[in-house]
Amino acid sequence: MSECVLTEKEIQEFLDETGKLGSVLGLESIRELMNELGNVQEKLNVIHVAGTNGKGSVCAMVATVLQEAGYRVGMYTSPAVFGRREQYQVNGQLISKQEFAEIFTSVRNACDRIKAKGGQQPTLFEVETAAAFLYFYRQRCQAVLLETGMGGALDATNIIRKPLVSVLTSISMDHMKFLGNSLEEIARVKAGIIKENGFAAAVRPGQEQVRKILEEVCRKKKAVLVYAEKEKAQNMHMEKEFLCFSYQEYGEIRLSMQGAYQIENGICAIEALEVLRKQGFQIGTSHIRQGLEKARWAGRFSRLSQKPLVMIDGAHNEDAAKKLRETLKIGFTNYKIIYIIGVLADKEYDKMLRIMMPLAWKVFTVTPNHPRALDGAVLAQKAKEYHSDVVCCGTISEAASQAFDCAGNETAEEKVMILAFGSLSYLGEIREIVRRTGYDR
Repeated sequence: MSECVLTEKEIQEFLDETGKLGSVLGLESIRELMNELGNVQEKLNVIHVAGTNGKGSVCAMVATVLQEAGYRVGMYTSPAVFGRREQYQVNGQLISKQEFAEIFTSVRNACDRIKAKGGQQPTLFEVETAAAFLYFYRQRCQAVLLETGMGGALDATNIIRKPLVSVLTSISMDHMKFLGNSLEEIARVKAGIIKENGFAAAVRPGQEQVRKILEEVCRKKKAVLVYAEKEKAQNMHMEKEFLCFSYQEYGEIRLSMQGAYQIENGICAIEALEVLRKQGFQIGTSHIRQGLEKARWAGRFSRLSQKPLVMIDGAHNEDAAKKLRETLKIGFTNYKIIYIIGVLADKEYDKMLRIMMPLAWKVFTVTPNHPRALDGAVLAQKAKEYHSDVVCCGTISEAASQAFDCAGNETAEEKVMILAFGSLSYLGEIREIVRRTGYDR
């Protein structure tokens, strides 16, 4: 019997209601939900990606290379920056509105069956993750890039039992309320995606205590660990809009994704792809070079317009802020930089401000439209400890307008950049404002 497909409004109401449950770590609920959906995740070839920063970029890079090699590739990432449908992509194409409705109808009906048997309603992330598994199964994907939502061991995505490779990007302090108050605790949670007798590819941690934990977990689980080492990259330079570097036998690699930290992510993607090669995937060196050059990832040091230059970046913790600062120091030393900043209250925003403020010309703070948002006035007060020109704006639109006015004084000698960063939750609104004002070019 075919399902009666929910309307867009009904789906939104279902997701809004489910979102009120908050975040609950654990695998029992997602197991029950996937059991209702036929455990289709068991039939997927998954590349599972965890870490603090860089997960989405690495997913996009690996996915694009696999597409270049001729594979049908699904990619599930979170959170969404510009719309919920962007979380579900097959070969770079967003799920259609009709498919989105059909998938979430199936998931909602499965939730109803669970509740009818006395079970608990799954959380929003569990619902979104189940939808991803079901969609990629129906799309007959040959490989799936699966990004963890939070942590690793008890993340809903960790229902996957035998990933092709478990990928660990850089690990730093984040989500301490859920994952632990030390790097060691957080690293151990994220390393929870590594499976018995499996394969792991990881950015080589700079912190010895994190490195020891990854190696210990792999040793106990008899998993093969390979490191991606940024130090092996050579001849790093910018060429037009490409970030270039040489890496081992691959020769020159060109990345469309800007940001010095993308070199580390690119090497991590290469090492993960090498693991796939050893498992029979037909991936040529040319596929890797072409895929990395073509890969795009919204919200990670992405350009929205050229004149004025408007960039957005999802830097929201100490490690990401350090990497963003490094990018600005390498490629934008001749710019006066206007910041628009909005963050969530549970982030270490004080550390982020201390790192980023010295490079700012002017600063506008905002309050993102998010349940956990930090009031822009509170953020401004803290930012004033590190910078003299800080203004709190009542709306994101007001901040953008004031930033555009300041950027209008740009001269040939003094270039200006507007950089919006912090929580991903408000960057979509910045993009829409840029488009409406006609600067989107």
